[in-house]
Amino acid sequence: MRKYAAAAALLFCSLPSWLAAPLFAVGGDTTVMIQGFHWTSWQKAPWWGEVKGRARELSGAGIDLVWLPPPSDSLAPEGYMPRKLELLDSSYGTAAQLSAAVRALHGAGLRVIADVVVNHRVGVKDWADFSAPAWGADSVCSDDEWGKGQGAADTGKGFHAARDIDHTKKYVRESVKGWLASLRDAGFDGWRYDYARGFSPAYMLDYNRASGASFAVAEIWDDFDQNNTDAHRQASCDWMDAVNGEIKVFDFTTKGILQAAVQSGEYWRLADEHRQPAGLIGWWPANAVTFIDNHDTGPSPSGSIQGRAWPFPSDKVLAGYAYILTHPGIPCVYWPHFFDWGLKDKLSALIKLRRAAGLTASSKADIVKAERGLYAASIDGKVAMKLGDKPWNPGQGWKLAAEGPAYAVWTK
Repeated sequence: MRKYAAAAALLFCSLPSWLAAPLFAVGGDTTVMIQGFHWTSWQKAPWWGEVKGRARELSGAGIDLVWLPPPSDSLAPEGYMPRKLELLDSSYGTAAQLSAAVRALHGAGLRVIADVVVNHRVGVKDWADFSAPAWGADSVCSDDEWGKGQGAADTGKGFHAARDIDHTKKYVRESVKGWLASLRDAGFDGWRYDYARGFSPAYMLDYNRASGASFAVAEIWDDFDQNNTDAHRQASCDWMDAVNGEIKVFDFTTKGILQAAVQSGEYWRLADEHRQPAGLIGWWPANAVTFIDNHDTGPSPSGSIQGRAWPFPSDKVLAGYAYILTHPGIPCVYWPHFFDWGLKDKLSALIKLRRAAGLTASSKADIVKAERGLYAASIDGKVAMKLGDKPWNPGQGWKLAAEGPAYAVWTK
């Protein structure tokens, strides 16, 4: 259950004791990351070569962490139907090309995380003839659609398109840990966990600790009700409580609220009843990875959009970035926005502004206005910003640093 210090009006989730300190502490995480692919990146094979060639460009923009797509062999070219986990030749390129890309990113001072899919697998020729590593029918959950699974019941949500893996089996867990260790040996610094609702967070915490990941973030994508946003961000907090706060989550709550606000001009949605940011960044900002779009929600350069598409309004994308790149949380930029939409210079300027001001995941947002047509806030007293068409400025002593359709940012 969430709790907050009324005197300070700073909200907390039910944090583990080692995190029971003010969320807006000095010296927070300065990570700015980019999703280093989109849904159809594999069509530009070898994608690993594309990433390698952009390493210095990414570093020069102020980005310091790159999230790469699933690196293993997969039935689906996007990588989300893993087949031979141990084989790092994929639709994105060969294992050697992947290794060269990781080395180039590290050489440019960037950390690299892999998208890992450990909830489900497919067989080589049949439903569950698993190879590399080889697992038996007892590795498949008994309630899987296959109907021949001999494992325990699923500990999370089912995934209908592949076999749900039984993580209660010790040999399965040891095999997953061995695979993650091999990815660490290949140079990956951490993980983006796909479909984290698919099995108990206790097992994910076990994998994360065993792998020694320096950065880990999970996809916790629950149904979003814009009229009950506290329940949505509470669900994220509950999951992070279950992993002792050691794995971050993508802030789908902030995406949903921000998207609705810029689309309708209802900027009052961005402040909760305590005048804190209404997304997860208002409760647990240090663990909230904010984003505008990803491979599931937004378009690829080809125009392809996933079936669960939930794209940010295209004419408000820069305003969305002005918000997440000045606010608490760990901002994640989407590759097509950066490279394919012609926004690289404007996004780089906002990233560098964030770094120059010393803003972090734990920065404090003081909301000045949150009403129809206008949102305005000061962050750490170093940056001020507004969204909307209504006029507003922070007053004397501030310098306009960036502006565009429906947004402006000032620095001191």
